[in-house]
Amino acid sequence: MEETNDIQLTQVEYTDDNIRHLSDMEHVRTRPGMYIGRLGDGSLPEDGIYVLLKEVIDNSIDEFKMHAGTRIEVQVDENLRVSVRDYGRGIPQGKLVEAVSVLNTGGKYDSKAFKKSVGLNGVGVKAVNALSSHFEVQSYREGKVRRVTFEKGLLTSDETSDSQDENGTFIFFEPDNSLFLNYSFHNDIVETMLRNYTYLNTGLAIMYNGRRILSRNGLKDLLNDTMTNDGIYPIIHLKGEDIEIAFTHTNQYGEEYHSFVNGQHTTQGGTHQSAFKEHIAKTIKEFSQKNFEYGDIRNGLVAAIALNVEEPMFESQTKIKLGSLTMTPNGGVSINKYVGDFIKTEVDNFLHKNPDVAEVMLQKVQESEKERKAMAGVTKLARERAKKANLHNRKLRDCRIHFSDVKNERKEESAIFITEGDSASGSITKSRDVNTQAVFSLRGKPLNSFGLTKKVVYENEEFNLLQAALDIEEGLDTLRYNKVIVATDADVDGMHIRLLIITFFLQFFPELIKKGHVYVLQTPLFRVRNRRTKIKNREVLANDQVKNAGKKSDFITRYCYSEEERTKAIEELGPDPEITRFKGLGEISPDEFAGFIGPDIRLEQVTLHKTDQVQKLLEYYMGKNTPERQNFIIDNLVVEEDKAEEED
Repeated sequence: MEETNDIQLTQVEYTDDNIRHLSDMEHVRTRPGMYIGRLGDGSLPEDGIYVLLKEVIDNSIDEFKMHAGTRIEVQVDENLRVSVRDYGRGIPQGKLVEAVSVLNTGGKYDSKAFKKSVGLNGVGVKAVNALSSHFEVQSYREGKVRRVTFEKGLLTSDETSDSQDENGTFIFFEPDNSLFLNYSFHNDIVETMLRNYTYLNTGLAIMYNGRRILSRNGLKDLLNDTMTNDGIYPIIHLKGEDIEIAFTHTNQYGEEYHSFVNGQHTTQGGTHQSAFKEHIAKTIKEFSQKNFEYGDIRNGLVAAIALNVEEPMFESQTKIKLGSLTMTPNGGVSINKYVGDFIKTEVDNFLHKNPDVAEVMLQKVQESEKERKAMAGVTKLARERAKKANLHNRKLRDCRIHFSDVKNERKEESAIFITEGDSASGSITKSRDVNTQAVFSLRGKPLNSFGLTKKVVYENEEFNLLQAALDIEEGLDTLRYNKVIVATDADVDGMHIRLLIITFFLQFFPELIKKGHVYVLQTPLFRVRNRRTKIKNREVLANDQVKNAGKKSDFITRYCYSEEERTKAIEELGPDPEITRFKGLGEISPDEFAGFIGPDIRLEQVTLHKTDQVQKLLEYYMGKNTPERQNFIIDNLVVEEDKAEEED
């Protein structure tokens, strides 16, 4: 009898029982990504818990915009629970339950009441309700308060009573920790969000955990508080009916933008930011009466734009990129023309009235032009080398999905690991997700780029190819990876390489760090394991930090990222454990590495703030003051030795 390879397919039943209807709250809980984007644990600004907070505060901001209430109180308890109290008009009490639990229900469909609001889809606070383990709303109106509570979107209580409190709305929510695993609100992220609200709403006071946040000068305050390099001329601050801009030039490379629509921080820009970039360069060029290139005009530019648009259209529910083409939903003047007309009139007038500022500005543009022309020949050859190298895949093992793939739902997951050496890059390459994770392999230690001009980016092969891989030569608009992850060994050499890479970004692409794209990969220092028969306490080990290695029936393995974690693992795993010290990434097998760069990846974000005094730090640690640094190291080594002797 002949053998057959025919595959027998079992047909799955498809009946009326397979057709389900989800309530509004069930749908949000089943598909949270549709409403708030990523879930996350609160370590990143785009994580879902901050979207929940934003949705609640947006409603209070809309009350302020409608001239109802000038203060908002925000309290975050134990980094887990949030309460927000405004002093606006209060949600109409008769529809309070529907307003916080039924999708496509709200007062913002009536543009007369909320002409230029952020939330127009009747979704925001309903998502907060559905994704919270406990949610409470109180509406204070005309001597009455109605209190309604929910558990995971289900109504649990509803009562109305007399009240002497001021009109307004109080909302309390605690994100559901079964959805937001191990979440925590980070103070710096929350404070940045709240400060942005005050920059855009001068006169609004936000009390955050008892501290008052207020802005009197709008976007000018924003730039003053966030610029890490001094402006070469005073910030130019201009306001119109529905537009506000602020800008200056610094001596940093690249361009830096902060853009907002109706108070919403559009971190990925959109039509308003594109219009600003185009028309600010065009206006300055026409004022100069010289044939400057737009790139030279914008080099070193730090700017902010805030626009109010009626019924804005965003590219997603998270509202981080504006898609509207016109100022009103039914057409009318285009956003490009509105922004362009304002800049053409106001910026041109300012430059004519302030010739001293104009002179400094144009001198900066001329210096940028001069440097670019000096690099012209080098740049052309470098681009050709980079193109050839990428074609032959010498340095870059690319992924399939990129951050620049606008319509791809997984673009936020795109990442590139910058590694050193063949063994490390080989381990990551074999264990990575080829859809979203790319690998770029350095050859040896990169050059110390501190104090050098951008010419070195093209003359140095490693920098040239890295710039090409990221596609950031012309700015971040074409950035190919959302996360740029520095993955080096956890030793002295690895730390040095890490600092050299970060110095390169700080020198020539600071916006990459300021926009939160640069991270350091945390890899384990130790592997501690023991046979199951020797384990003292099986209850302690049955948690999400335990991973099995080798034969699952034989060993329980704990990966430790610090000496403290190693000590704890030894205590829990019993006597005579097997301890492995990972000296380099290349020593970690691809099978093990898959656990470190998968869903449980540990990343430390590289941040840059005005208070960091980055220029002074770079001058000290990366400059030419070698003897001073040596003395610093020697002095501190002695101190550490003295401490060790005292402890003995």
